[in-house]
Amino acid sequence: MKTPYKNIHNLLSLNRHIVWSLVIGTTATCIIALFSVLKMHREILHNAFVVNNNGSVIPLKWVAQKENLTVEALSHLELFHTYFYNIDASNYKNNLGKALWLGDSSVDGLYRQKNADGVYNRLLQYSLVQKVIQIDSRLELSSKPYTFTTTTIFEINRGTVTDTYELVSTGQLIHVDRNFPKNTHGLLITNYFEKTLKKLHHEN
Repeated sequence: MKTPYKNIHNLLSLNRHIVWSLVIGTTATCIIALFSVLKMHREILHNAFVVNNNGSVIPLKWVAQKENLTVEALSHLELFHTYFYNIDASNYKNNLGKALWLGDSSVDGLYRQKNADGVYNRLLQYSLVQKVIQIDSRLELSSKPYTFTTTTIFEINRGTVTDTYELVSTGQLIHVDRNFPKNTHGLLITNYFEKTLKKLHHEN
């Protein structure tokens, strides 16, 4: 037999379940809304847009990343070519050791070939000074691995005579983990190749 007390108890129990359901549902909705707003805010801050010359909209973050990559790639290539070609009898071992950290086996293979050809022995024997005076690199960053062509102008001082040469080299760049201080830019030269080398004649 049902009593008024039991009916009130059931009603209060039902109300309690309804209230808790509403509280939980409202809390969950507020939390989800809060996270959504925070996510949108972060995306707006980090994905500002700019309009390029042809009217296309580009995320500003992409522009900044590409600019940073260009700076780092050019700096990496300048550092490598300076270490590899700016050498004399007193510094060549140290410089070449640093250069080998910036490239893969193609760079190491070129170093070994030069060593076998007696390039570094002549450097010691005749006290030659090979000095880099200009490095100009062109990059193609539209796809990976990134390709480059570098023109290096360097002088070889033979005491009474100084000759100037132009070296054009090519290769590719890939991303690797940064290694301080041996590879600060986190890039590695691959498929390195000395394409042309010619002696420059100075005009009188």
